[in-house]
Amino acid sequence: MRCKVLIGLLLSVSMQFATAKPNADWNDNKYAKSAPGLLQEYIRVDTRNPPGNESRGVEFFARLFNAAGIAYESGESAPGRGNIWARIRGGDKPGLVLLHHMDVVPVNEKYWDVDAFSGIEKDGYIYGRGALDTKGLGILHLQAFLALHASGITPNRDVWFIATADEEAGGIYGAGWLKDTHPQIFENVGFLLNEGGSGGKYGEDKVFMVEATQKVPLWLRLKATGEPGHGSRPQVETSVTRLLRAGNKVASAQFKPHVVDPVRDMFAGLAKYQIPEFRAAFANIDEYVDSAEFMLSLQHQLPGNNALLRDTCSVTTLVGSSKINVVPPEAVLELDCRLLPDQSPSVFLQSLTTLIDDPNIEIESIMSFTPAISSTNTILFESLQSVITRFYEDAKVVPAVSTGFTDSHFFRDMGIISYGFSPFLLDEADARTVHGNNERVSVENVQRGTALMIDVVDALIRN
Repeated sequence: MRCKVLIGLLLSVSMQFATAKPNADWNDNKYAKSAPGLLQEYIRVDTRNPPGNESRGVEFFARLFNAAGIAYESGESAPGRGNIWARIRGGDKPGLVLLHHMDVVPVNEKYWDVDAFSGIEKDGYIYGRGALDTKGLGILHLQAFLALHASGITPNRDVWFIATADEEAGGIYGAGWLKDTHPQIFENVGFLLNEGGSGGKYGEDKVFMVEATQKVPLWLRLKATGEPGHGSRPQVETSVTRLLRAGNKVASAQFKPHVVDPVRDMFAGLAKYQIPEFRAAFANIDEYVDSAEFMLSLQHQLPGNNALLRDTCSVTTLVGSSKINVVPPEAVLELDCRLLPDQSPSVFLQSLTTLIDDPNIEIESIMSFTPAISSTNTILFESLQSVITRFYEDAKVVPAVSTGFTDSHFFRDMGIISYGFSPFLLDEADARTVHGNNERVSVENVQRGTALMIDVVDALIRN
């Protein structure tokens, strides 16, 4: 009798995993119901970076894995910089990784209406740093992983849950460390879901962006040298004046615009949702990209879209003298440059050197990644499209290019199809809270998103 009851329970959980369906059924799923409370707990784990302290997040997940009887491994890349990973073994098809980062950006509490690490629920929303970036996504991954484990199903491929450190500072102590020190994890991994995509509302329409590539960061430090002296005796030229001249050249530069294939597809997919003056241009962006008037108008109204059509550099830091009446022997300026995926960082760096045209300025590369694009002609992308449109009737799924960067680049370099995908459907006000004040996600988004993520995993492990 006990054996029959156990089998019945396993079949019940299995069917629940396989049928966590949309609309009327999604909020009856037990994993969807428990997800908001887990997110509140997770937000209360303070992992702001710097310093990170992601080992606190490891302890959070370890407790849950222990309770579920799931084996896991963890490791610190440096004291307090923890990472954790677990696997559900399956067949020999290329595996799936569910990846998110545990660290969050700092906050300025005086601009928040609530304690940023309280995880408080208020008016149907869960507030706290990381609610969207990316602790909310991490809980959705966790619940899908726990549901699959509890179901007793043997998937057709391995499914991994991975939570890492340090993404907000470049990922060196997190995804980069894991890739370098534990490459065996990724030996038969074919697919990875990470942050970077989003769902948005355009009037009555719903559009989900699935990030398939991103601009390549090239962070540069410019150092100018010159004769030091007293501020009361101005010189013809100093380290500061040299640096200001170079910075002005870069800040004023409008690098030649051009269209890469993923951006062309993205603009075409979003054309119908634009204001009237931009619809035709988005649908036929190649015909408009050389128009200075159009590009200026786009930069004024949609700077993020403008940045997808050209390489860019922003002057972000400037350091000169530590004393107002001292002309310093050297001055430093830092640039956040973002390159389109088809641009060579070395070629761009050479063009920047030519533009600055000053042998007294040294240009140092602080960080740069290689470009990589994930094809959308895959069973995972098909699964995302199928499941999203079941949960949100008539929703449009559009491949996207991100102006920012995520840890996905580490894995695209390894040949792993990596998508940025979040099942949260956000309005503009909520989306602006990422890295901002009063970061929040609705309870409904967490619950519906959990059920949606379960279905995405379910679709892939049966395909």
